[in-house]
Amino acid sequence: MPEQTPTDAETAGTAALLFEAGALRNQTRTGWHYDDVPVSAAETVAEHSHRTTLIGVALAAMEGADPARTALLCALHDLHGTRIGDQTPVTRRYVTAAEPRKVTADQVTGTHPAVRGTVTAAVEEFEAGETLEAWCARDADKLDCLYRALEYRTSGYRTDGKVERCRAALRTGSARSLADAATAMDPAQWQHTLLGAPAAH
Repeated sequence: MPEQTPTDAETAGTAALLFEAGALRNQTRTGWHYDDVPVSAAETVAEHSHRTTLIGVALAAMEGADPARTALLCALHDLHGTRIGDQTPVTRRYVTAAEPRKVTADQVTGTHPAVRGTVTAAVEEFEAGETLEAWCARDADKLDCLYRALEYRTSGYRTDGKVERCRAALRTGSARSLADAATAMDPAQWQHTLLGAPAAH
């Protein structure tokens, strides 16, 4: 049984938040245009968040952190983008965007109290960057960007600078190891390995 039965208004507020989160499927990650990646080929914020979450699980397991907590931080780390867009390091030099914690507070207003508390605490932990889970989540964010840059590079885009910047920003040893492994392989290696192996019986 839930600790508190939601009111109709809280249920509606929670449903509205979930519709808002779906808008990330239509929001393009804007930083790739600096690498000449056309909008038609650029990933969405939702796509980025998906693999960031999977990377976060792997990093947390490797670092001895809580994979479930790390996954939560990763899944929510760009939720505020529905209201302020996808900010890049370049735009942040000139434009002062709303603080993610403030955006989140507005987004969860009217949701079920347990939902509000869960989302707010996760965003606060990610933004504060003080726990091992937050370190893993932040590294996962950078690692996904690095992996995507490597994938774009195989298509002829000039993403070497992004690979180097993302690698330099990593904090955990496991993230640096995963970055080094990724840069040493073809992004499609998993397919080649699978298709070159004997079929399972």
